[in-house]
Amino acid sequence: MITEASLPAGPLLAVHAHPDDETLATGALLATWAASGQPVTLVTCTRGERGEVIGATLAHLEGNGPALAAHREGELRAALAALGVRDHHYLDQLRRDQLRLEDSGMAWVGAAGGQAGEADDAGERALVAAPLEEVATALAELIRDRRPAVVVTYEAGGGYGHPDHVRAHEITMRALQLAAHASATRPAHVPDDVWWAVIPAPVVRGARAALRELSLRDPELAGLLAGSATAELPGDALPAAAAPGLPVVAMIDGAPVADRVEAALRAHATQVHWIHRLAAGSGAGVGLAGWYALSNDVLVPWLTHEHYARARGAHAR
Repeated sequence: MITEASLPAGPLLAVHAHPDDETLATGALLATWAASGQPVTLVTCTRGERGEVIGATLAHLEGNGPALAAHREGELRAALAALGVRDHHYLDQLRRDQLRLEDSGMAWVGAAGGQAGEADDAGERALVAAPLEEVATALAELIRDRRPAVVVTYEAGGGYGHPDHVRAHEITMRALQLAAHASATRPAHVPDDVWWAVIPAPVVRGARAALRELSLRDPELAGLLAGSATAELPGDALPAAAAPGLPVVAMIDGAPVADRVEAALRAHATQVHWIHRLAAGSGAGVGLAGWYALSNDVLVPWLTHEHYARARGAHAR
């Protein structure tokens, strides 16, 4: 098992769909890799133009794509500064024509548990509408240039079903196939490993059970649930990230970089709220570092560790 103490040598490249995903899905990994002194590159596929906005202060941004995109760019800059990531690209900046790629939108579906589905009004610039070969070719050229030892993205279900997450997975996997062959300007590159961010089902169930138990005795959590008309504990449905059948090959302890990850979470104020970190060690026995919520107000267990599975069918050594 690879841990924070035995990271592979060499650069890391992460591919995510929107600002905030890098922190929510891989924040501890990015911060740990950066703290080790090794290069970290992040590619963000869109600027989250169609994201829901939390809170009255910034509510005017919701529905105003350009304004929300500009604001979320600033949130992402602050988050990456906290995580220590210095090399960042939006996917459309890698395209020769640099035509803008935009958030495809999504809809919350199913029981409490944070599962997303397709929106019925994705625009022509939406990430899901972009030609796969074209955008994957652009990403492949960056892979050849940065020559990462490890590439990380979502599993095939996109973590929780968001269509842009699913598309980011597809783009990354196709880009890896293309990067295995030389381009006109750069030699081929095959990373040593390709990881998918996952949360094993037993970890999901254990953390949710711990959160429910904590709600009975933690004054802050109990007060949040009692005082908000919309806050709720997660349901029983498992997210796509539970990824049954994918063995975990890396597990990163978030405790050494918890301050960095918390700062990054707080930077994404339009997307993440009710952020609470438990005192060090108080939830470690059940894998719970705290909680937060997204715009659907379902409380999400903040886990003590991040888990990564080796990608199936990836071009890796």
